[in-house]
This record gives sequence, C-alpha cells and structure tokens, in this order.
Amino acid sequence: MAKKLIKIRLKSYDHRLLDESAQKIIDAVKNSSAKVSGPIPLPTEKTIYSVIRSPHKYNYSREQFEKRVHKRVIYIYDATQETVTELLKIQLPSGVSVDMKA
Repeated sequence: MAKKLIKIRLKSYDHRLLDESAQKIIDAVKNSSAKVSGPIPLPTEKTIYSVIRSPHKYNYSREQFEKRVHKRVIYIYDATQETVTELLKIQLPSGVSVDMKA
C-alpha cells in the first residue's frame, strides 16, 4: 500500500478543547509510527455583532457580542492503514469539528 499524506483541520470555539483534541490525535499517530507535524495554529476568525439594546429608541446604547473560531492543522506523513484505523478510534469532544483530507 502506498504511503500518503493526511491533513487534519480542527475547528472549535474553545481553544482548550482544541488543544486537548490535537494532543489525542498526535498521541494516536505516534503509536502507529507515522511522522507528525503540528498542531500548527491558524489565524482566529473573529466576528463582532453590535445589537441595539432598546427596541425603539436610544440608538447610541448598543451591546456588542463576539464569536471566535480557533483553528489548528496537523499534517501526518507516511500514513499507513494502521494510522488510519488509530485515527478512526479516537473519541473527540462534541465541540470540535474535524476535517480529514488524504
């Protein structure tokens, strides 16, 4: 079987959950003797929303909310079938989005 590169992209609102998930992935991959590069932090997406507090009047009184999306990338080199099965066994928290590309 040909050895290949796997790119794993993690997204989450909570950076602590994201770092724990990345560590779980790295530990699982190192058990299968593949090479790992990462986690590489990507720029955080920050979205700010301004909402008027009053429904009719007082436009100057506003409330601001912010949403941050933290991202990490992990590259796995020389991945074998054993590496893929180890990755599929990992239980990650529900607040983390995972995208895998081979």
